[in-house]
Amino acid sequence: MKKNVIISLADSNYFELLEELVDSVKRFKESENTAICILDAGLTEEQKKNLSAKVDQIKSADWDIEVSQSKVKGKEWLKSQVSRAFLPKYFPNYEKYLWIDADAWVNSWEAVELYLRGCENNKLSIATSADRAYGRVLRAEWILGSFAKIKSQNYKHAKSSGFSEKIARQVALKPHLNIGVFALESNAPHWEVWQKNLKIALNSGKIWGSEQIAMNVTIYNDELDVEILPAYCNWTLIQALKFDKKRETLVEPYLPNHEIGIVHFAGKNNDHIRKNKNYILKERHLNFNDIIKSFSSIFRIKNLKKSFSNIPNNEHIF
Repeated sequence: MKKNVIISLADSNYFELLEELVDSVKRFKESENTAICILDAGLTEEQKKNLSAKVDQIKSADWDIEVSQSKVKGKEWLKSQVSRAFLPKYFPNYEKYLWIDADAWVNSWEAVELYLRGCENNKLSIATSADRAYGRVLRAEWILGSFAKIKSQNYKHAKSSGFSEKIARQVALKPHLNIGVFALESNAPHWEVWQKNLKIALNSGKIWGSEQIAMNVTIYNDELDVEILPAYCNWTLIQALKFDKKRETLVEPYLPNHEIGIVHFAGKNNDHIRKNKNYILKERHLNFNDIIKSFSSIFRIKNLKKSFSNIPNNEHIF
């Protein structure tokens, strides 16, 4: 049996994104030793049939923590906010669990290796929502002169999710952990503590984002061990990406222009990309020429082996 597993979840609306994630994983030879399992939150029978030929197992996601039906009626996809905290229950007997949101895809296997290595010795392996290319990480409301009211995503979500003022302040200025990609060992203590905090968040706040603030509280308040990975392991600022023509891959915009590991269309800023598979984005090549990219097929670059030599200097379409 394979020791490690990559897991994601989708409903029928996210099927195409999920399928591209699976394909992006399977194009690496190293994936042969890693299982791929899917949680079904509303896939059609035809979609599940198509996936079954590519993945090891598909299981229906449950509401593992009871939530008000008024909050979730007709929104089966919200199970992703709950079920990811119970992965060993759905798919037992694996040593390491790597979760990747369906709206992400693997650009470099190095990121997978880092996540799996980072979770060793009972650590959470995860990246934050901050990077030198992302710009500001806190918002401030200037009041009088040099006085300002700091606005923190962690603080806001902790308070709205039922956590105490003390806990909200504890997590307020910490780097926001992005739970869209993470890895844990099967016996890590994080699962139980995360579930406890998730129950608090679900009972008091909104369903959406509950699993993320619960994990931030787990790390920063309950002080469980964490290995924080570079932003290129879960890259969300799509507009900042550059393309290295020589290596035929996406890279960070600043030196040393490290290859992007996982591209993640997370957040409202990327809604227009997620919802339009033919979305075209004008960006910059490492030599500062503009390039045009269709994100519906960008991860296939290494497979297609396209030659860019015949494309006009300022346009590279892939």
